[in-house]
Amino acid sequence: MSKLLTVSPSPHVHSDDSTQKIMYRVVLAMIPALVWSVFVFGLDALRVTIIAVLACLAFEFLIQKYLIKVKPTITDGSALITGILLAFNVPSNIPWWIIVIGSLAAIGIGKLSFGGLGHNIFNPALVGRVFMLISFPVQMTSWPVNRQSGIDAVTSATPLGIIKEGISNGTPISEISQSLPSTFELFWGGIGGSLGEISAVLLVIGGLYMLYKKVITWHIPVSILATVGVIAGIFWMVNPAIYINPLYHILTGGLMLGAIFMATDMVSSPMNPKGQIIYGVGIGVITISIRLFGAYPEGISFAILIMNAVTPLINYYVKPVRFGGK
Repeated sequence: MSKLLTVSPSPHVHSDDSTQKIMYRVVLAMIPALVWSVFVFGLDALRVTIIAVLACLAFEFLIQKYLIKVKPTITDGSALITGILLAFNVPSNIPWWIIVIGSLAAIGIGKLSFGGLGHNIFNPALVGRVFMLISFPVQMTSWPVNRQSGIDAVTSATPLGIIKEGISNGTPISEISQSLPSTFELFWGGIGGSLGEISAVLLVIGGLYMLYKKVITWHIPVSILATVGVIAGIFWMVNPAIYINPLYHILTGGLMLGAIFMATDMVSSPMNPKGQIIYGVGIGVITISIRLFGAYPEGISFAILIMNAVTPLINYYVKPVRFGGK
């Protein structure tokens, strides 16, 4: 019995890379967007990120050492990523104590309650984000004004929020568009919102780096973005008076952040390309459904968490052919 083969939980990846190497490559990929958020929102962005990272590291150490009583794994980089992603999903003016509570939810509930890295069903950072959104909706949706905009104000609405409110009031898209940032601004980064969603191009650069390093594959990001683009495009062509063009949906909000950095989490996403495409299409459908018909202007966080829950089923029904099989 002592010679039984023990198989660890998924993901099973044959590579010379270690978990630590992969995690720190993800951190490196997020640095451009982090630097830009500090440029746009000032030191508040750095404050939020430092608090989130330190809180996640501290809670992982304390829970593992004193509650679970296992060797702490704070050096593997996973808690660091959770902290940065959590910061990327909140406004820069959020109170520090809410970040700490969100970090506890992310690490304690989203990760360690399932057994730690490799066992968690849901993306921990998104668990923390949704927990904060439900518990503190006002603070989580009070967006600071971009310092580069020149507007004399404290808070502003996000582009998706402006669209949702305008459509609810019966305002045509042609009129709403006059108060929206241009596609160029969305792409390069000149808008309000959470720390990690203000520059599509920097998120794409980070994604290309991860593709180059084989940290992720193209299947999940492309299937999410393509699904949102196709469905949004259909509605836009049917009635452009009440639906914004698909490119705007792709570039605004947290879609790029979610598609590139959060939906691609190895642990909570499917293991093979076919399953990843199904998973990505599901996220895209749910996201655009919430955006077009739901109460919230954004839906990527809920979509990813829902599809995280479906991942075990996808893995079960979409299996690669066994070695030697037909």
